[in-house]
Amino acid sequence: MASKYHGPINRTRRPISILIVIGLCCFCYLIGIWQKSGSGKGDKLALQVTEQTADCNVFPQTTLDFESHHNYVETVETSELTTKRFKSCEAKYTDYTPCHEQDRAMKFPREDMIYRERHCPPDDEKLRCLILAPKGYTTPFPWPKSRDYAYYANVPYKHLTVEKAVQNWVQFQGNVFKFPGGGTMFPRGADAYIDELASVVPIGSGMIRTALDTGCGVASWGAYLLKRNILAMSFAPKDNHEAQVQFALERGVPAVIGVLGSISLPYPSRSFDMSHCSRVSSSKPLASESKGFAFWVELVAPGLPSAGYLSYVLADNWLVCAEGMYMMEVDRVLRPGGYWILSGPPLNWKTYHRVWNRTKENCRAEQRKIEEYAELLCWEKKYEKGDVAIWRKNINGKSCRRTSANICQTKDADNV
Repeated sequence: MASKYHGPINRTRRPISILIVIGLCCFCYLIGIWQKSGSGKGDKLALQVTEQTADCNVFPQTTLDFESHHNYVETVETSELTTKRFKSCEAKYTDYTPCHEQDRAMKFPREDMIYRERHCPPDDEKLRCLILAPKGYTTPFPWPKSRDYAYYANVPYKHLTVEKAVQNWVQFQGNVFKFPGGGTMFPRGADAYIDELASVVPIGSGMIRTALDTGCGVASWGAYLLKRNILAMSFAPKDNHEAQVQFALERGVPAVIGVLGSISLPYPSRSFDMSHCSRVSSSKPLASESKGFAFWVELVAPGLPSAGYLSYVLADNWLVCAEGMYMMEVDRVLRPGGYWILSGPPLNWKTYHRVWNRTKENCRAEQRKIEEYAELLCWEKKYEKGDVAIWRKNINGKSCRRTSANICQTKDADNV
């Protein structure tokens, strides 16, 4: 009975459900067409906005202002600016160096090399003119050619080509100077000399990056260190070799006029990995010395008379801080583990003492004095052969427990 009555009812509901689904689909389709046609209220508003902003110049009448508008900046009228012109100095001032002017320097004491230090003129003596370049000055050669050549017109001095001819410092060729790379203590050339040092000092390892060249001459040592990735600061006084530092600068080598004197070097402590003194003493006859030669020794003890030169008679009344103070200054600027190189007198005195017109006793005493101060500074001697000796500074400065009345202390080692 159940199958007879419920069968017809199910058949009737199925077509009704299908019709409802089809109707909903058609309704949704019509709604979509209506919205796409733009008849909807929301689409009308969107279209209006689009039409209004179709032109990219939203603010066609506005000009952008990029000027500063800080009220605290005081503007200066261009009419108030004035140009001050300086006249040119006379030609005689071409090489004028205000704080190292020779005539002024000679008025200062010779002790401790004070007269070779900076002595700037008072305000009323300063020049108010423009220093002119030498006549015919030419743009220097570019590096690395400048290492070997400089125009004569830029540094018109032949004095060194005569005085240092046998030492291979500089040669005059046509309109240029040639620098063969020689020096007083390395006539075979700076490269060969540096190779000898490299047998002890790790020059090629990267550990040595900075160097200090005391009494640099024309700075060939520093010039040839550059290709070994070592930057050397060279310095020399303005003395009878007027243009030493000027030669160095023309070559493109860092250099300054300076001297180890009564004041500290203008460098912080531990600035250099290596320090170099080549022939820091030089023999010269003095009118006041009837028994031969006197030596100017910067390293051991300044402050004695005789026109800036030091006799080899060791006095007992030197100031305790004067003895060894130049080696102490080298120690200050040398980093722990750094190297100090000394070449020339008094080394190899057994060979040259007669040439220097000195006794063996005097030569031996001078070298012994240097050795004593090196020991007080806790420097370890690493090498001595011929004219070259090399010391190494203690890696741990605090482990140096040697004390002496001869070693004076300073409160601020960097107050240069």
